[in-house]
Amino acid sequence: MMDRKKILFVINPISGGKKKTSFNKQVLEVLDLQKFNPTFQQTTKPNHAFELGKTAVVENFDAVIAVGGDGTINELGSALVGTNVPLGIIPEGSGNGLALYLGIPLNETSAIRRINRFDIVEVDSGMINERPFFNIAGLGFDASVSDRFANDSTRGPIGYMRSVINVLSDYKPCRYTLTIDDVVYEREAFMISVANSPQYGNNAYIAPNASVSDGLLDVCIVHKFPMYILPMMIYHLFSKTADQSEYVEIIPGKIIKIERDSEGPVHVDGEPIQMEGILNISIKPSSLKIIC
Repeated sequence: MMDRKKILFVINPISGGKKKTSFNKQVLEVLDLQKFNPTFQQTTKPNHAFELGKTAVVENFDAVIAVGGDGTINELGSALVGTNVPLGIIPEGSGNGLALYLGIPLNETSAIRRINRFDIVEVDSGMINERPFFNIAGLGFDASVSDRFANDSTRGPIGYMRSVINVLSDYKPCRYTLTIDDVVYEREAFMISVANSPQYGNNAYIAPNASVSDGLLDVCIVHKFPMYILPMMIYHLFSKTADQSEYVEIIPGKIIKIERDSEGPVHVDGEPIQMEGILNISIKPSSLKIIC
């Protein structure tokens, strides 16, 4: 009998507000145990998934599986980027943007079955001030929402919508200087999203034509818009037509610099981080292997 592949499941026990007490048992029932030898670890603190991913590379695991949301995926992807160890995804977050784009099932059992196939694709990674991202990084309104949501006791879509409403009530657009592949743009923007894949999650598409395998990032500039337009903006997001809005400008690029007046929150795959006023952003083509 051939050697079984060693795979590590890294489980975020609080992602998406879902309990995962029976997850290990489910894996042992669904995973092909003739092909795979699973190990399980739960995260207990921020950046723990990154540490576990780094250790798994050193210990020669054949794959590491993120059981969580976009934040867990980001930590593990950051540990595995540039290595030959592929990342698997069991989507358990509030948005699951990257998983939805890659066609990974949201159903746990179906997602575990997908690992049995062990089909691997290579995807691009974005870098923002030396921090990797795989889905979307952004600043402005959505970064402020992520910052508020991170401190909300209610997880899932309800908590997220509450954060949106709270931030929207007093948010003011900001001025930015963007340099995209040596072309300079001065813009006043409600928010700026730098997209490696098309959607935030929950099928809300900010960059309908973005691709994780084209060697480009799509810089999505959402201009200041009157509040009565908000329902139409939301419609564009969920109908994959954001690029058709007169208030949305999308510029693809490889080397991007965004300058703002001061430091502030930036969301990196949905996780809020305080960053400097100058953001240097680039793309690393085909730098992460993903099981899908």
